[in-house]
Amino acid sequence: MDRLDNTVRPYAWGSTTAIPRLLGVEPTGEPQAEMWMGAHPGAPSRTARGPLDEVIGEDPEKELGRAAVAKFGPRLPFLLKILAAGAPLSLQVHPNLEQAKEGYEDEELRGIPISAAHRNYKDANHKPELICALTEFDGLCGFRSPDETAELLAGLDVDSLKPYVDLLHAHPEDAALREVLTAVLSADPDDMAHTVTETAAACARLGGAYAPYADIAHHYPGDPGVIAAMLLNYVQLQPGEALFLGAGVPHAYLNGLGVEIMANSDNVLRCGLTPKHVDVPELLRVVRFEASDPGVLRPEASPDGEEVYATPIDEFRLSRYALAEGAAPHDLTRDTPQILLCTSGSVHADGNTLAPGESVFVPAGEKAEVSGSGTIFRATVVA
Repeated sequence: MDRLDNTVRPYAWGSTTAIPRLLGVEPTGEPQAEMWMGAHPGAPSRTARGPLDEVIGEDPEKELGRAAVAKFGPRLPFLLKILAAGAPLSLQVHPNLEQAKEGYEDEELRGIPISAAHRNYKDANHKPELICALTEFDGLCGFRSPDETAELLAGLDVDSLKPYVDLLHAHPEDAALREVLTAVLSADPDDMAHTVTETAAACARLGGAYAPYADIAHHYPGDPGVIAAMLLNYVQLQPGEALFLGAGVPHAYLNGLGVEIMANSDNVLRCGLTPKHVDVPELLRVVRFEASDPGVLRPEASPDGEEVYATPIDEFRLSRYALAEGAAPHDLTRDTPQILLCTSGSVHADGNTLAPGESVFVPAGEKAEVSGSGTIFRATVVA
């Protein structure tokens, strides 16, 4: 197995302390938002054999296994991250596989450069993802029912919100959600900024269920995404709980430290809480306008001690082990590629001692035996 040297991305929304605290190092004072583990060309992990994407590229079947290459192609199909949100991320949604292929081909035909700020589709892949909390973790996930949102907005007693309340009461669920989101994102910017300012003041005054939106507005004053965020379920995960974000589900991470895994894609359509491009027509094509429970996931334990976060896709499979000192080692050998990440304690993995935040890549079929005292996350694929 290969010990990984991973890149930390300094996005502005990142916490300045959470990742340093996990790693046991002094903060730099700069935001540290995400630590990437994998073979994404934007920041591949480094190994003693070279960058992981190049290592895999030299012999994909040896590194990934024949079954994984046959199913997903000659690239590692997932990206594992430690994510540390100190401020809200953009409100966003991801396309399904068919939408991604169509959108990518369309933008290619129109000659839009991959690096263009208004480009929506950087690749032809979908981007389902899973976030597992390491600390208390706040987020938004999926639409709440129109009636609940109407009650929430009405309680603010802001005149410019009343047309949205009426729309939420006047139509079937999918039409109501579509019309309100469209109206919010298409409103005159000056009028919307005034609405957001009034809404933020009311949220701060009332507190309670409104408090998260006051905080969002503090970070993004005047942004229409503040009102769009109020259409969504607010979720607070406890350590060990997770959310699966499938195609078309609007979501945003607000605060906390977690382990995130996703299909290897950069396709994001933004709804707000960002200075970046918001393509309203394309967004409305991709969003699933249906109210849903956010579906908090808790791991399913197997007899061998593996705790699996079950998801309906094959590009990744995330599980964890709680290891006890003196217990028999766990044999994690698989015929698919794996990344093992320690998040607490001290874990021994075939000659490698891993402290919190340290990780290894295990090629398909290579022996992987772990022991020690702590928690280790296991990322692999279903092939």
